[in-house]
Amino acid sequence: MFYLIEETLEQINREEISATDKQYVAVLSSDEWKQDRDSFEMGIDIDSDLSEIFTTKAEVNYDSLTGSFSIPDRKDLSKEDSKFAFALDEKGIVFIDDSGKALELIENIRRAKKWKFPSLERFIYDFLDQIVIDDLRLMEKYERELESMEKTIMEEEDDFPSVRLNDIRSDIRDLRIHYEQLMDMGQEFEENENNFFKQENLRYFRLFLNRMARLHDSSTSLRDYTMQLRDQYKAHLDIKQNRIMTILTVVTTIFMPLTLIVGWYGMNFRYMPELEWRWGYPVIIAVSLLVALGCLLFFKKKKWL
Repeated sequence: MFYLIEETLEQINREEISATDKQYVAVLSSDEWKQDRDSFEMGIDIDSDLSEIFTTKAEVNYDSLTGSFSIPDRKDLSKEDSKFAFALDEKGIVFIDDSGKALELIENIRRAKKWKFPSLERFIYDFLDQIVIDDLRLMEKYERELESMEKTIMEEEDDFPSVRLNDIRSDIRDLRIHYEQLMDMGQEFEENENNFFKQENLRYFRLFLNRMARLHDSSTSLRDYTMQLRDQYKAHLDIKQNRIMTILTVVTTIFMPLTLIVGWYGMNFRYMPELEWRWGYPVIIAVSLLVALGCLLFFKKKKWL
């Protein structure tokens, strides 16, 4: 697919790119790139094995700027990232993509954007913006979910979703790394080492960097929130365990003197007077009850119960 950057992205064919001085956007498969890369006159050889892409990055070359995108799936961050490469110079940008993600983002721009001052820089800004367009809502969703977990802890409910907490923490970590990579890419564009971009249009990259800084800060805050909830839940479990141990200790302490009485009168010596005494059995019952009641009152006074 080929587009000219005008008020909107205007779809054209390959031959029209060579016949115009306007900046363009091209989306090629890896096989198409192998066949046509020389016609773009960028003097580069991008590795067409897109499976070897692991990060989002940009690299400055002598007469071009190349890089790759590794975009997490916002609906399920555990899935494999969408990966594609790109190359650009002052004439336009070429995406080498077999996943269809680059074309999807470009079509979103084509449907939604109409520019008063069209330029390659503005297109790149909108393309980067499309990658993170729903991330603020995603952060808000995670925050509401974490607040619900905190409420569960405060109300001492037993169905705390600890596995889900770990999943959210992992998702936020992946997004945070992704934001850092996008920030590095934005800085590389803003640096404009090869002067591919107009100076007055570098403001688009600064706008994007500011947005990424805010998202990065939000992800950092949420990561800290997950760690706080984990520590809070662990403290809740410790308190609950301490309560159980306190009850077991009290029960054991109450039964210790009773066990002594049982052991004492279980010796069955021949001349133990209580064995022949008529009131021996009810007296021992009364003594045992008084001992248990005395222990309970003592623990209550000491606030151990």
